Amino acid sequence: MSITLELPQDLEIELLAKASRLGMNLSDYIVQILSSSVYIDRMPKTGPELVKYWKAESLIGTRSDITDSQVHARQIREQAERRKRI
Repeated sequence: MSITLELPQDLEIELLAKASRLGMNLSDYIVQILSSSVYIDRMPKTGPELVKYWKAESLIGTRSDITDSQVHARQIREQAERRKRI
C-alpha cells in the first residue's frame, strides 16, 4: 500500500534526522513508528491478559533456574536497593 503525506517541514526534518541516526531511510522509519503504535494498542492491560500473552508466546516456564519466584523477586529488589547511583 502506498500513502502520500504532507508533513510540516519541521516534522519532516526531525523524522529525517532520527531515521538517519538509526541508519534508516525515512519511509522505513515511519513504518516502524506506525507499527509500534499499533502494537501498543494490543498490549495486555490486566494481569490475566499478560499471563495469556506469556502463555501464547511460550514464555512461562522458560526460567527453570527460578524455583521460587517470590525469593527471586526479593533478591532482585534487594540488589536494586543496594546498587550505587551515579
